[in-house]
Amino acid sequence: MKKAILATKVGMTQIFDEDGSLIPVTVLQAGPCVVTQVKTVENDGYSAVQVGFVDKKEKIINKDKGGKKEIVHRHGVNQALKGHFDKAGVSAKRYVREFKFENADEYAPGAEIKADIFEAGDKIDASAISKGKGFQGAIKRLGQHRGPMAHGSKFHRHQGSNGACSSPSKVFKGKGMPGHMGCKKVTVQNLQVVRVDAEKNLLLVKGAVPGPKKALVTLKETVKVEA
Repeated sequence: MKKAILATKVGMTQIFDEDGSLIPVTVLQAGPCVVTQVKTVENDGYSAVQVGFVDKKEKIINKDKGGKKEIVHRHGVNQALKGHFDKAGVSAKRYVREFKFENADEYAPGAEIKADIFEAGDKIDASAISKGKGFQGAIKRLGQHRGPMAHGSKFHRHQGSNGACSSPSKVFKGKGMPGHMGCKKVTVQNLQVVRVDAEKNLLLVKGAVPGPKKALVTLKETVKVEA
């Protein structure tokens, strides 16, 4: 992987191409991301670039209490983030992620990754946390069919039979039932970059991208190229 960036979702709109065809696009504020650390095989056991995105107030960042054992964040960052950012010489960032670039050694702390890393026509994979729908029934959550809606029916929007009484005498694991819907990591593959605005760091991507407005979206060059 040589291309990746963090972005926030602005919303959807539509544009026209040179042939006059209407294209639905998602507008993404892509970067600028700043390199906060470069991981090397010698020091860390693998090669990667750690980037920060969206400025954050310095007074609310975790600071090193001194004399305590280093605690590793789930994204590979020490919780004493103030010292981490100061060492890289960058301002505090709200989001910190890692990308395993093939050319990681070409980056240095403080370097910026902007929207122009992508070009029009590139194929990308977009990952984000989907919209939360709360507690939903089996019809909306799983696409199951409803029963008869007549007055005599005792089955309208229930999830259906849960299992026979004598055999197997249990509900199988994975049975589709009502429950929490959404708020999960979703990746949409092979989306096409339609337009790049390098001055405003905007990417226009054809089609829909998961997540609500202002959601954090991770964009990477696609791993599955369509024939």
